[in-house]
Amino acid sequence: MSGHSKWSNIKRKKEKTDSQRAKIFTKIGREIAVAVKSGGPDPAANSKLKDVIAKAKQNNVPNDNIERIIKRAAGDGANDSYEDIVYEGYGPGGIAVVVQCLTDNRNRTAGDLRHYFDKCGGSLGQTGSVMFMFDKKGVIDIEIGEDSTPNEDEVMECALDAGALDFNVEKEAYEVLTDPADLSKVKESLESKGYNIVYSEVDYLPMTYTAPADDEVKAKMEKLIDLLEDNDDVQDVWHNMEEVE
Repeated sequence: MSGHSKWSNIKRKKEKTDSQRAKIFTKIGREIAVAVKSGGPDPAANSKLKDVIAKAKQNNVPNDNIERIIKRAAGDGANDSYEDIVYEGYGPGGIAVVVQCLTDNRNRTAGDLRHYFDKCGGSLGQTGSVMFMFDKKGVIDIEIGEDSTPNEDEVMECALDAGALDFNVEKEAYEVLTDPADLSKVKESLESKGYNIVYSEVDYLPMTYTAPADDEVKAKMEKLIDLLEDNDDVQDVWHNMEEVE
């Protein structure tokens, strides 16, 4: 796994989030609503809701917004019904793409995604067409200070003791990989040690990377990612395009 590529993708995602706060608020709001409907409004009894609330706070969603969404989703008058769908396809140059959506109209969402892929020289595929190239893992990134603190060995020991599967040193963070079901448990254990967690989500990590053939392919792929991420139904986008220096 190329940690550099993965970290660059996260940094890019964060930069985009910072410039489009209203859109990310809307998307996280959908996740909160779905979590409430599936497991109830109490985060102490609903681990999925607890995770989404933590994600919302990492993205600076105000507490008032979070509480309002929870109350609305738990109310009798809440009619929103979102479906969690994962789409797969190939971008330009055969780059594999996985797109996670929450939608109340799968025909609209599939049509939009197919249009984006076609426009950028790719194609929307069938279920299983690219998923075999990705590994679903919980990902936790712990910030590394300028003086290389916290200590690498101590963080690794704490992470593995908490049930982590793997540990990597990235350019700007220690990366902890978990089974998706263990993400919250490991995250809470690391937080209890005082570590600064800057990222914590379940991701589809590429097992291999595809380098764009030229600048044109790279530009088309970046355009495809922008189109996908700008769609309100799209919650997350993963791909295996190799970052080229």
